[in-house]
Amino acid sequence: MANGNLTPAYFERMYAESDDPWGFASRWYERRKYDLTMAALPNERYRRGFEPGCSIGVLSERLAGRCDELVCCELMPRIADLASNRLREFPGADVIHAAIPEFWPAGTFDLALLSEVAYYLDAASLADVLARASHSLERGGHLVSVHYTRETDYPLGGRDVQETVMRLPGFDRHSYLEDREFSLVVMQRGE
Repeated sequence: MANGNLTPAYFERMYAESDDPWGFASRWYERRKYDLTMAALPNERYRRGFEPGCSIGVLSERLAGRCDELVCCELMPRIADLASNRLREFPGADVIHAAIPEFWPAGTFDLALLSEVAYYLDAASLADVLARASHSLERGGHLVSVHYTRETDYPLGGRDVQETVMRLPGFDRHSYLEDREFSLVVMQRGE
């Protein structure tokens, strides 16, 4: 395990050889995980969602179809441009070149989705992100966390992230799915 957040250099190396090094647009693992994520969203529509670390926007495109407004952020400028292009048909969707925890959009949300992004943070940065999510999520809003749970060399393990998310004060667990490779948890902010 590394100490601290993964640096931009890590992502620059990953994107140097491919615009989609994790296979978001092509791998069955990703398509299946996205299908399960979308099925787990309790509401048919959301007023305003936030997806940090959106990469090329494959999941963002699905989310944009269920959100009146969707704010996404991506650390790598070229990749943020690719996500923006993918979301061009959704006038309520916006991709910002930024990274959590330093960036968090103003205003409130009824959906925040952390999809395979929080384990790139260290424990202090994850706590910061979850505090920001707690502060910005409306009562009854959903915090969704989906993370790969097998061994990695990231600062946090996926299981560690999920356990931290499930202990978030002021939230109740709405649903939980434990797969052989990932887990998905939907937390609802108290009414």
